Amino acid sequence: MKKIFKLLIGVFAIIPFKGFTQDFTFSQFYEKPLLRNPALAGVFNGDIRVAAAHRSQWGSVTVPFKTTAVSVEYKFPIGSSNDFFTGGLQMSADVAGDIRLKRTQFLPTINYHKSLSGERDEYISVAFMGGFAGNQFDPTKMKLADQWRNGEFNPTNATMQRIDRTGFTYWDAATGISYSNSFGEEGRFYLGGALYHFNKPKVAFNANNDNVFLDERWMINGGLNMRVSDYGKIVAFADYMMQGGHRQLLGGFMYGAELAKYYDDDEPTTLYFGGFVRWGDAVMPMMKLEMKQLSIALSYDVNISKLHVASHWRGGFELTGSFRGFLNTRSSTLDKVRCVRF
Repeated sequence: MKKIFKLLIGVFAIIPFKGFTQDFTFSQFYEKPLLRNPALAGVFNGDIRVAAAHRSQWGSVTVPFKTTAVSVEYKFPIGSSNDFFTGGLQMSADVAGDIRLKRTQFLPTINYHKSLSGERDEYISVAFMGGFAGNQFDPTKMKLADQWRNGEFNPTNATMQRIDRTGFTYWDAATGISYSNSFGEEGRFYLGGALYHFNKPKVAFNANNDNVFLDERWMINGGLNMRVSDYGKIVAFADYMMQGGHRQLLGGFMYGAELAKYYDDDEPTTLYFGGFVRWGDAVMPMMKLEMKQLSIALSYDVNISKLHVASHWRGGFELTGSFRGFLNTRSSTLDKVRCVRF
């Protein structure tokens, strides 16, 4: 099973075919809003947010797949109204398997938040994200089918597989819309939808093949934050993704227990614990500690897909961290009606 898995990774990386390419995802997907929907940029309480995530998976099956992402968001008001702009930047790097198939992204984002009510934190947000990305792999690490002879692999065996290039770059673009509102004293929610790769970038390693492209990815997003007791709250998130012939549903919730509050105007130190499900693929228990402007969280994928025979139910760890806060400037949103608090 392990040999077959490694062979498929190597072959699918370079064979020219019209396939169902799909994007990587994080188990703590709610910590990387720009990868979910550009219109979720700035949907937080504060002027600035910096977030990072790193995951390592499939180490029990093959060379671990590793993904790292960093995002920055800066939100500022427009004139004397309650409208806002958010500027953001999403950077990520994904390295997969034996052949070190890499994808890197550098995607600036702009999001406009239109206030729909002067009394509530009700907004509709429209965003655009566009930049460049690149793919590359290490051909010296490949193990192709015609290099296996009499049950043994020899890298010196000739192969009929043609390799035109080992890397390329392309322009990528996405757009999205979201609606956010408040209810009760502290309840908040948002709903959104996004379309990624609407420019259908070509992603063939064979330079003469015009039939391989990155499939459009449609996203539907939801989030909820509500207090359930004097010292506790529930935070829930869900995403539904459609890309090529692939469908994916992610969702779950966390319970946040407030542990301490140093000053009345401070946000309390909160410990979250809960779980999420990537339907048909993994169950992800997680814990998160939020202290004033900083947070750190850890989750683990318990693999429940058909690959569990080879993985022995093991997926991988994921670590995230973020900083968010208000700036002591005239352009701060501190005294404004603010977007949903997440």
